[in-house]
Amino acid sequence: MTPRVRAPELPQNYTWLNTDQPLSLKELRGRVVILDFWTYCCINCLHILPDLKYLEQKYPDSLTVIGVHSAKFDNEKGIENIRQAILRYDIEHPVLVDRDFRVWEEYTVRAWPTLMIIDPEGYVVGYLSGEGKRDTLDELIQQLISQHQEKGTINLQELSLSLEKQRQPLITPLAFPGKVLATPSGLFIADSGHHRVVMTSYNGEILHLIGTGKSGLTDGAFNQGQFFAPQGMAFDPENQILYVADTENHTLRRVDLQRQIVETIAGTGEQSRNISPHGGAGLETPLNSPWDIVLLGQTLFIAMAGAHQIWQMNLETSIVKTYAGTGAEACIDGLLTESIFAQPSGITTNGQELYIADSEVSSIRGVGLKEPQQVISICGSKQLFGFGDVDGQGENVRLQHCLGVEYAQNYLWVADTYNHKIKLVSPSTGNCQTVLGDGSAGLQDGQGQNTRFFEPSGLSAMGDYLYISDTNNHAIRQVDLSTFEVTTLEFLGLCAPDVCVSPKS
Repeated sequence: MTPRVRAPELPQNYTWLNTDQPLSLKELRGRVVILDFWTYCCINCLHILPDLKYLEQKYPDSLTVIGVHSAKFDNEKGIENIRQAILRYDIEHPVLVDRDFRVWEEYTVRAWPTLMIIDPEGYVVGYLSGEGKRDTLDELIQQLISQHQEKGTINLQELSLSLEKQRQPLITPLAFPGKVLATPSGLFIADSGHHRVVMTSYNGEILHLIGTGKSGLTDGAFNQGQFFAPQGMAFDPENQILYVADTENHTLRRVDLQRQIVETIAGTGEQSRNISPHGGAGLETPLNSPWDIVLLGQTLFIAMAGAHQIWQMNLETSIVKTYAGTGAEACIDGLLTESIFAQPSGITTNGQELYIADSEVSSIRGVGLKEPQQVISICGSKQLFGFGDVDGQGENVRLQHCLGVEYAQNYLWVADTYNHKIKLVSPSTGNCQTVLGDGSAGLQDGQGQNTRFFEPSGLSAMGDYLYISDTNNHAIRQVDLSTFEVTTLEFLGLCAPDVCVSPKS
C-alpha cells in the first residue's frame, strides 16, 4: 500500500459513459472511490468485472467505482466501440474515456488492470494490480468505511446513474454473437450476449434455443440449462453432440441434441488461479476463460484465453490438462512446454496442426500435433504492442486483436477483429491478404472489400460458404467463397429472451 497522497481530479471535459454528467472526486467526497484502469481487449480486466460488481452491490451507499478506459489498441479508442464493450460486459458503473493516457499518467499506472483506492477525504490510500483481489478490496473498503464513520467524514447515500443499457437495451434477436459453427446438421450460433446457443437451418429456421437466456450455470433440458457468455463450439456429427466453451462460467458444456440435455463436463464454475501447466479430472479442475474449442477424434483442444495456454480434454477419460504454453503472456515459439501465448481466442485444425488466433500479440500461431511438437508463428508481429493493418508476409504482417481463425480450402481465414476485416493466410508461407471488409466499422453487404463488419470474432466454413459471427452488428454474415459475395442472414421468428414468445425447443 502507498502513503496517502491527494488524488488528482478527473477531467470534466473528456467523454463519460454510463452517466449523464461527468463525476468529480470533489463531489464524491464522503465515499470510497475505486478507479479501475482497464482496456476492453484485456482478459484480466474482464476477470475483475464480477468482483467490482459484487462490491458495488455490497456497498451501494458508500462505494463508487469509476472505470478509466485507457485503450491499448487503436480500435479501442473509439467512443462507440467502448460503449459496445460496456453493453457487452454489462458494466454498470461510470466509465471515463482516458484519451491520450492522461489520467493513467497522473496516477502513474503501469499495467492493466490497476485499481486505485481513494478514501472519503479524497486521498489515494492504495492500489492493486492484476486480478483475484476481491477479498483484499472488500477488507480495505470495510476498514475505510468504519474509520471514516468514526471521523464523521463519510456520506452514506446511493448514487443514481444513467446507464448505456437503459438508453440502448439489448433487444436485438442476437446479442454480441461470439462464435458460429457450420455443421451438416445446421448452424450453431453462440449468442453470447443472450447467454444461449441458437441452432438454425441454413435458410434461417430456428431449430433449437439452448439455454434460458439468463446467465447462470445450470444443467438440464434446453429450456432450463443456463450459460454465461458462451463462445467457441465443436460438433460430433456421429453422436449429435455439441461441445461449448462456456467462457464466463469457466466450464466446458456438452449439448446432446438427441436427448436435448445440457451437461457440464469440465470446470468447477470458479476461475482457476493456477497458471502453471497442470491437469486433472474434468469436473474437479478449474478452468480459466476457455474461449474456443476444436474436436479432433476423441480430443477437444481448447484455446484457454485466461491462462494464455492451449489445453486438451480426452473425452473418453474426462481428463483435462495443459497441452502448450507456460502460462506467461508473450509470443515465444519452440517446444510445447517452452512456448508462450497471449490470450489465445480462436482455434482450428487441419488434422496435423492446430492454428491459433493469438489475440493480444495480434498473431497467428501454429501448434504441432505430430512429432516434433513445436509452436511456430505464421504471421503477425509477435509483439504485445506490434499491431496495425498491413498485408504481406510473416513478421511483416500487422493484425489488430484477431479473435477468430478457420482452416478451409488449404487456407486460414482470419477474423481480424479490431480491423473489421476478414483476411486469408497461407499456413505454409505466412502470406496474409485482406479479402473482405474495407476497414471501417459498419454493416454493409456486397462483394469482397466493398463490405463492412463491426468487430467480427468468429468464422466457420462448410462447402462453398463461410459464416462470420459479426459480433458488434449482432449478426451472422454468409460469404459465397466462389464470388466473395457477403449477405446478412435473417432468422425467422428469433427474438431476444423475454421480448416475444419464441419457438419451443
